[in-house]
Amino acid sequence: MPDLETLLNRWQSAGVLDAEAANRIRAHEAARARADKMSHQRLHQRTSPDGAILSSGAEPQGVAAGVRWQGITALILGAILLACGVALFVSAHWDELGPGARLALVAAVVAVFHLGGGLARQRFRALSTALHAVGTLATGAAIALVGQIFNIQEHWPAAVLLWAVAALAGWALVRDQAQQTLTLLLVPAWMASELGYAGQDRIGTEIYLGRFLFVWAILYLTFFASSRRRMVQGILFASAATASVVGVVSMLSAWASYSAEQSFLPFSVRFWAWVAIAALPLAIAAFHGHKGLIPITLAIGFSIALPWCYRTTMKMYTWGNGHTSSFTYTTPNFAAQVLVAAFAVYLCWWGVRLTSRALVNFGIVGFATVVGWFYFSDIFDELGRALGLIGLGVLFLAGGWALEKMRRRILAGISPAGEPVRMAEQEAQ
Repeated sequence: MPDLETLLNRWQSAGVLDAEAANRIRAHEAARARADKMSHQRLHQRTSPDGAILSSGAEPQGVAAGVRWQGITALILGAILLACGVALFVSAHWDELGPGARLALVAAVVAVFHLGGGLARQRFRALSTALHAVGTLATGAAIALVGQIFNIQEHWPAAVLLWAVAALAGWALVRDQAQQTLTLLLVPAWMASELGYAGQDRIGTEIYLGRFLFVWAILYLTFFASSRRRMVQGILFASAATASVVGVVSMLSAWASYSAEQSFLPFSVRFWAWVAIAALPLAIAAFHGHKGLIPITLAIGFSIALPWCYRTTMKMYTWGNGHTSSFTYTTPNFAAQVLVAAFAVYLCWWGVRLTSRALVNFGIVGFATVVGWFYFSDIFDELGRALGLIGLGVLFLAGGWALEKMRRRILAGISPAGEPVRMAEQEAQ
């Protein structure tokens, strides 16, 4: 404002501005300065690490960020240690307690965590989130222990359902990221538990579980790729990436059976399995419009085709007394490798559309894994040990260089305009 006054006085002296125009400029700049000050204060209120309102003299952004991640790390470690300590204490005195005392102890543990979270909510929001999360985790253990105390009839998927309901109630009441993350993990866990329980000792159970894990993993990888809730996005991405790998491996079991008495899944189980595999993910993905349905539809088609991509091999064994026996087994064929590689490429392309560097990196890692899988299954044994190791070294060096170069080009392409490639690389890592 002092610089502005100097300029206004100079322009008025030169006859460029009159007094009325100069007063309008002063009023406009003063109003903008007040608006900028209020916006700055609101920004500090939102980014306060403990949820308290900061004054205009708050710490600089870099200092606040440093305190924030250190405090969050301490809270996470403290929550884990606290939960482990409580579990050890309860297990050490469990045999000394009667049924009533056991029930009271289990209920008290859950209540103490949630009450502590409620009391700390106004003054220290991060601590409240950590205590509520430990309370919801303790609820799962409490459900299992109550069933053991009173010898309730065993149906363990129902315990997972009750745990998911508790997490959903916590999400509805508390509205924080920890409860949301637990809910989004426990609901699919309950459906997978019911499917595994209903298909126990049936042919194809592993394949249907693999289909379920893979489709829901793709749903989480794409649906939450642009989420601003970092905890939800990070934990769900790591869980979904792991589940997708497990799902692909399960689908490659190729309808294996271990005895002649095994039978296929009944129609009712297959019907509800496809509701969980296809109908629910498509309904959820529809919230992102027709574009959100594309990755889920492709994932469903992929999960239908992959279990049928196998070849059957028979090996004959001759024993010392001239007796021979045969052993038949199945292995994935070349079509399975092509399918997995194609879907990994699609994830890279979809990550570019969503401007998700994590999804692009995951697709690159998936494609590299398929290349290594093809080399070990179809080429390594044909070359011999020495040549196989030489080829493996060349594959790692040349293939790794080519994939890294491609990854950098893709990440540079989805960086904001004018941002250096180096910054894109740092954020991708």
